[in-house]
Amino acid sequence: MARFPFSAIVGQDEMKRALLIAAVDPAIGGVMVFGDRGTGKSTATRALASLMPPMHVLEDCRFNCDPSQERSCPIECSAKRVRKAPVPFVDMPLGATEDRVVGALDLERALRAGEKAFEPGLLAKAHRGFLYIDEINLLEDHLVDLLLDVAASGENVVEREGLSVRHSAKFVLIGSGNPEEGELRPQLLDRFGLSVEVRTPQSIEDRVEIIKRCSAQADDADGFAEEWAEADTAIVKSIASARRKLPKLEVSDELLADVAGLCKQVGVDGLRGELTLMRAARAQAALSKARSVKRQHLLEIAPMALRHRLRRDVLDETGSTVRIERAIEELFG
Repeated sequence: MARFPFSAIVGQDEMKRALLIAAVDPAIGGVMVFGDRGTGKSTATRALASLMPPMHVLEDCRFNCDPSQERSCPIECSAKRVRKAPVPFVDMPLGATEDRVVGALDLERALRAGEKAFEPGLLAKAHRGFLYIDEINLLEDHLVDLLLDVAASGENVVEREGLSVRHSAKFVLIGSGNPEEGELRPQLLDRFGLSVEVRTPQSIEDRVEIIKRCSAQADDADGFAEEWAEADTAIVKSIASARRKLPKLEVSDELLADVAGLCKQVGVDGLRGELTLMRAARAQAALSKARSVKRQHLLEIAPMALRHRLRRDVLDETGSTVRIERAIEELFG
């Protein structure tokens, strides 16, 4: 199936910005997208993954290891030739078994040759790419616990059937779900760097434009992709430029004080909120081609970095986004 161009997605600006920030700095921790069905959540993620520049891998490596990092692969690959491969996009189904996710004994090889060999799972395939989980709020608890461990360590450890395998599993985790169908466990929600809310467009003009673009893509996918190729190329260049610029951007002590003050004002538990807010502000500044990180960049991404970290206040029925905006007004005017 032909992908829908990222630049052709109508509206959903906050979701697209969050995905771009996560692409610039994967250490932010991924993106959680809450919202209605059919609002382009998986479409946008697939489109962004296909935009990423190819990565270097060894020809027969099944763990997507970086050839520049020696001894990072759990097995010694027989081939030494480096090739370019597309950045992986792995769609994890809700019904996936634990063996399918983490990997297991290669039964075919065990029966055929009597050898114990490891068959990599979805976490190995997603390494250095994107792991997308639709309806993540309906995911089974034991898989949630597993993802928590891997997200925290960046490694997948498998010990079963006499096998002991440890391999890197660093990916941009993208989750989506409808809050009306069940809440996400707080422990997993806190692991996401950014959280965005998407809604069905209410503008008639936007709805008409969406219909036109979807119909054009269905009728002539190649022609539609060509029409948006230049805009998509510009996005690729902006991501590459922001990645180069990111290490050079420093956050001043004054801005760090703003970060800490805002998190304290809205009552964020722990320090993960401050760290994510600081990283996301740097990535936003890099995408904006700014020479330094400013308060403007901080305030632009504050809601998506903090809204899912707020405690519920029984005395305040307003939404988390409104509470953050109110705190920004009180602190910064």
